[in-house]
Amino acid sequence: MTALRRTPLFDQHVALGGQLVDFAGWEMPVQYKGRGLVAEHLATRSGCGLFDVSHMGEILIEGPGAEDEVNRLVSNDVTQLADGDACYALLCHPNGGTVDDLYVYRLGAERYMLVVNAANVAKDLAHLKAHAQQPDRVVDRSDAFAQIALQGPKASDVLRAVAPGDAIGLPRNAIRVHDFRGANLLVATTGYTGEPGFEIYCPPEVAGDLWQACLAADSDVSPVGLGARDTLRLEVGYALYGHELTDEINGYEARVAWAIKLTDTPFVGSAALAEIKANKPTRRLVGLEMIDRGIPRADYPVRHDGEVVGHVTSGTQSPSLKRPVAIALVPRALSKLGTELQVEMRGKERRAKVVKMPFYVRGA
Repeated sequence: MTALRRTPLFDQHVALGGQLVDFAGWEMPVQYKGRGLVAEHLATRSGCGLFDVSHMGEILIEGPGAEDEVNRLVSNDVTQLADGDACYALLCHPNGGTVDDLYVYRLGAERYMLVVNAANVAKDLAHLKAHAQQPDRVVDRSDAFAQIALQGPKASDVLRAVAPGDAIGLPRNAIRVHDFRGANLLVATTGYTGEPGFEIYCPPEVAGDLWQACLAADSDVSPVGLGARDTLRLEVGYALYGHELTDEINGYEARVAWAIKLTDTPFVGSAALAEIKANKPTRRLVGLEMIDRGIPRADYPVRHDGEVVGHVTSGTQSPSLKRPVAIALVPRALSKLGTELQVEMRGKERRAKVVKMPFYVRGA
């Protein structure tokens, strides 16, 4: 049996009573003793959540021609990025299916960092190298970074107290260098919760001190595990690879068409995606709200007129809304708001209806 990998913050999780689980080959906290998923979720919505996301992968593409190289590999148009900008994008198979979703950061002229999902680092690296014109410039630098996320309405206050810098006050999708005790941090105004906040890339050797400083900065800072990270992103309708995006689910089906730019410069999968767009995808992700009692879960069948027509991709009891919500993949013809469907739960059909996403909107 292969030993689970540990992030530089493993000892911090143990000290805080983290309930550790196997996640994509990493030993990670799903929640913390004395807090729990609901409390951690609500603390992020009202104060500031502190997340260890060091398991994510960082792949760098640098050197002359890097911009053109990245633009041929991802679905978004990175030529629109200035130094210090970022964008969400997809890696696609030639048939349009999704290899992974990722963030692209332009760190400088001809220097790009691609942040990918932990379970997909090896697959993504192989895909990028296979399709790159200069594969030697595609380098996995994941071991050079730890990653901490500060998310919530107090995130700026916490960062200002711990490592002030130019990222504070910037809109989403920016990245700047901050100083923390003599170490350079890459601070991005990105996140996976629907709240304002930051994702901080730091040298592994300073991660523990940074984590402790954030916890000490404000009494409303709460460590948050994988459980609440998932419910937070689901409430705002963010895709999770392996659920809303897969090798078989393309970006148009997953409602992230805004991350697909079909320009004169082709990228891997662009021809297939152009055809899908022209013909309109036959399936679509929708939000579901239960009419009958029951909590929909991933992979539960979705029925219409007695026939299985799709499946739940993600579902939960929403801590913010205090009601069950789900995302499901269904035929386009059944994706209109108000359409009544049935979710099969343990052999019984429970009524649900298609509703607008996101389920939760800050301030609404």
